Amino acid sequence: MKVFSVLASSVSLASAMCHYGTNLMPRDVGLERRADGDFGYDELHSALEWHSMSPNNTICAMGKNQSPVNIKTGKYDVADGASYKFDIVNYPHGAEFLNTGHNVQVFANGSAEFDGTKYSLAQYHFHTPSEHRIGDEYYPSEVHFVFQNGSTRPCCYWFMIEIAGSGDHINQPISKSLAKVLQIPSVGDKVTTAALNFGALEQHIRKSDVYHYSGSLTTPPCDEGVKFNVVANPVYIDVKTFRNTKKVVKFNSRYTQNAPGEVNLLDYARIVLDKS
Repeated sequence: MKVFSVLASSVSLASAMCHYGTNLMPRDVGLERRADGDFGYDELHSALEWHSMSPNNTICAMGKNQSPVNIKTGKYDVADGASYKFDIVNYPHGAEFLNTGHNVQVFANGSAEFDGTKYSLAQYHFHTPSEHRIGDEYYPSEVHFVFQNGSTRPCCYWFMIEIAGSGDHINQPISKSLAKVLQIPSVGDKVTTAALNFGALEQHIRKSDVYHYSGSLTTPPCDEGVKFNVVANPVYIDVKTFRNTKKVVKFNSRYTQNAPGEVNLLDYARIVLDKS
């Protein structure tokens, strides 16, 4: 019997997604209209149903290069972080910090270079818990820097966020980005962050290995061809900052996908159930 249909009736495509603010989803359309659909992370609004929101989302259930993934040593390409060009503009007076309804994100300028192509930073945003895992381990949070270049798919840099213990060094640009998160509890709320200096983050990437692979957007429409660079070493924030962040962000992580090139987990479930 047919258990579910990958192509379902089209409904309003919910948004305020991870690529909000890029050329794939410009800000000029209006956040309110983007945030009132069925896209979410719980029950029938969760990633298990994203493919049914619109014919444009079919790849969420059929694509074979979906994100996030569990990065295992030896199975993913890795590079020395010192070889990366990652440069974010400092904001001594703070930057815009917005609650999109599905995450909180900071709009900042900067650039990165990957495979000889230069990309411009559109925004960075936060997930709790982490979407990616490294060596089977998940992290309390993850920050996702979204870069773009013309009409090409985004190039993304992901940093795992860990809670600092005794002797761990707090990463100031990440911690200060989140310092006012309690001031933006609802969709559309925005505030100016504390002063931001990204030197510590740029230094961090230079001292870490970086995994890279070709994946997808982790929100609908799950388009593939996104270049992922996942920094192996985590950055640290304090307990208070983490608790405040998850109080506002709640849960906003897509479940772990299959390894790149392997069958989509939803498609696999369909095949198995159709045989029952």
